[in-house]
Amino acid sequence: MDQSVGISIIGLPADFDRWDDLLALIRRGFAYMDGVIDPPSSAHLLTAGSLGEKAKRETGFLAVENGRIVGCVFGLERERDFYVGKLAVEPRLQGQGIGTRLMQAVEDLARERDKDAIELETRIELTANHAAFARLGFRETGRTAHAGHDRPTSITMRKALS
Repeated sequence: MDQSVGISIIGLPADFDRWDDLLALIRRGFAYMDGVIDPPSSAHLLTAGSLGEKAKRETGFLAVENGRIVGCVFGLERERDFYVGKLAVEPRLQGQGIGTRLMQAVEDLARERDKDAIELETRIELTANHAAFARLGFRETGRTAHAGHDRPTSITMRKALS
């Protein structure tokens, strides 16, 4: 059930300067993965500065409630699709449709730019994420291993846009 009505989804403003707030949100949103996934999340490697650099290469969307950032997602435009990364929602607000609305923003942008699909990767261990993305129309297209691992560590999922 979408209880996120009072929350606005906006494009990351060109003059955005709240990188520390955004970094803190991503770290809170990804914290449940600590001790669950191997290797650890790349969210641990982010800094306020690297987020600013990411925003120069990718399109970011924010979920905002009363001026507070409560969700985010980034989309990297590629030749035929958008790659979706760093989807994060404030833990106390997860399950209320915010992530779905953020993913819809990327999908809408991909359609506007005539892309064939949106694609993402999710970790093998995060089965609830696999199910959530499947409900949004994503299908598994492959499995990959992080460097130094002899087993798949990530699942690639793709949603075709028609």
